[in-house]
Amino acid sequence: MTQDLGALALVLMISFVLIRVRILKAHGISAMHFGSTDKTDFLIPPFALLFIYTVCAGAFHWPFFGYGWLFESPPLQWAGVLLCAAGLILMLLSLISFGASFRVGIDNEQPGALVTSGIFAVTRNPIYVAFACVLLGEFLIAPQWILLLYVVGGFVVFHRQVLREEASLQEHYGSEYAAYRQRVRRYI
Repeated sequence: MTQDLGALALVLMISFVLIRVRILKAHGISAMHFGSTDKTDFLIPPFALLFIYTVCAGAFHWPFFGYGWLFESPPLQWAGVLLCAAGLILMLLSLISFGASFRVGIDNEQPGALVTSGIFAVTRNPIYVAFACVLLGEFLIAPQWILLLYVVGGFVVFHRQVLREEASLQEHYGSEYAAYRQRVRRYI
């Protein structure tokens, strides 16, 4: 049951982002800029697909090489479900707060308005916090060594992207972004 909920959370998370990109495109806004500033971003999708397969393999009993849990704890599995749910809620709040400024990747041409209200008044990077909650939640649901590697690797990749985005935001918005950085924490 918990693995099914974990797979559902992952599908919903991806769906939220893709639906938002599609809605913005229908309004004439190009929101997909993945890999436009750094071509090494294209190394991420194969690893993301393996992560998705790993989560779904556990939920749907597909063949996979990574079986063998590091520990087994139903309370931790349910804590993982709650973390995934928190990540989904945070993602929805982020997409609502972002409005038309949402982008996947760095948009140097038309970045949209600087968003500092809503969930962005609590954390400067709610989408990355949401992804981190889901990653950690998926590991607690199915504590396999490969998912632990994804948690660590995901946190490193998220932080790298946040630093890149912060530099772009500082360059584009200047003192407005600097004041925002002083008021609101990077993560939580």
